Amino acid sequence: MKKITLYISILIASSFLSSCDKGFDELNTNKVNPTALNPVYELNNATLRSSFTWQSVIYEAAIVQQIVSPYLGVNAGGNVNQNNTSVTGVNWQRYYREVNKHLVDVIAKTKGDASRSNLYNMARIWKAYTFMILTDSYGDVPYTEAGLGYLQGTMFPKYDAQQAIYTDILKELDEASAALDVNKTKEVSDIIYAGDVTKWKRLGYSLLLRAAMRLTKVDANTAQNYVKKAFAGGVMQANADNCILRHSAAYTNEIGSQLNGSERANFYLHGAFVNFLKSTNDPRLGIIALKYNTKLQDATNFTKDPAAQIGIPAGYDQSSIAKAPNYPGAIEMYSQVDRTKIGKFDAPCFFVTFGQTQLLLAEAAQRGWISGNTADYYKAGVKGHIQQFTEYDANSNVSDANIEAYFTANPFNATKALEQINTQYWVASFMNNPEAFANFRRSGFPALAANPYPGKEIKGNFINRLSYPVDEISVNKANLDAAVARQGADDLDTKVWWDK
Repeated sequence: MKKITLYISILIASSFLSSCDKGFDELNTNKVNPTALNPVYELNNATLRSSFTWQSVIYEAAIVQQIVSPYLGVNAGGNVNQNNTSVTGVNWQRYYREVNKHLVDVIAKTKGDASRSNLYNMARIWKAYTFMILTDSYGDVPYTEAGLGYLQGTMFPKYDAQQAIYTDILKELDEASAALDVNKTKEVSDIIYAGDVTKWKRLGYSLLLRAAMRLTKVDANTAQNYVKKAFAGGVMQANADNCILRHSAAYTNEIGSQLNGSERANFYLHGAFVNFLKSTNDPRLGIIALKYNTKLQDATNFTKDPAAQIGIPAGYDQSSIAKAPNYPGAIEMYSQVDRTKIGKFDAPCFFVTFGQTQLLLAEAAQRGWISGNTADYYKAGVKGHIQQFTEYDANSNVSDANIEAYFTANPFNATKALEQINTQYWVASFMNNPEAFANFRRSGFPALAANPYPGKEIKGNFINRLSYPVDEISVNKANLDAAVARQGADDLDTKVWWDK
């Protein structure tokens, strides 16, 4: 129903454009005000455009060794150790250029309007979320002057230091979450929660927890203070609170469209990911993976048996893969993301989940920052992620008995708490590539081996950030150069502020 409302609004707007030859004089005499568009639809537009791009998935998921493309090209062999600028700019294009301008406009239109205060704070929360992705990806980015080209004529925005960006993101999430009020206007046209203020509050505080935990290495005191605020405010309580963009036949999942189309070959599962799930008899592998039995990839001849899945080992491409250990006989016979479930055309996009949030609480409890039992949070987080797969397909349900059997075989070990928690966060962030990449850098887990693919350009074992897009260098060079002088070289080795 929420999407129908949005589509009807688009159709109404389209009808004005298509009938310009009839009643044009009447339309042109201030009867239609182009600035009167309900700003909730701009928030919806920003939300729709926040879904992850398929290029970003195969690039960042390759960094954390979940998905890999073996075919020759910029990402062959999961080779993210080279500066592949054709894909390092995709997050910039999506979040900075396509999403941010709408959020800035919504905030400008609703600030000071008591009747739209909930919408104002919802937009603040979503802006904080999308700027976390941007600054986590690149480090210093335009923030205080971003999106002001139309409103203020700021065509060449300055770059803000990541520390200043995170300071403001934490403030915005704290203030906006607290300011949401169930007694004020409910924005029913919102496509995430239909304006449910309680769920928006839980999203805001869950994001506050996520943002605070980014600072564990660089500013533990600030991290602890905001973790406590998030915990007290009230984070997600169940999978029903998950922040999800649900797709449909009319508005399909971009990743699903590519996985079922011309880019299917770029969605093979990495050996490290498959082997970890197999080693623990994880029930999620039978939901995530699909392995064809022949080179022809016959749509009727495949297996989803977890024991039969084979991930592609790191460092091989289509010209060398036949030399890999346990080669299945053809490159097409390695395991892929299951396009009948995870990669369906109408597959949902998970932005922030109960499972992720519980795992962050587990780490916070382990650090002594909040009350509660670390093992209980850990178990709730893993179970929450296992159960959220029913959003993809009702047949993906795992029984409580099988979940309990998994925990019995793989008990929580307090002596390896941070490793276990963050390795499970890696699994729980599958298909949420920006978050998987960010938490891998922050926590250092899982303990992955370096990619041995030849042509390495980095000094360390893994890249630390994405390089700025080429066109930004040409358009806003003076401000970008100032950021580089402050942050460090615009390469894959430079670490972002919270990772130092």
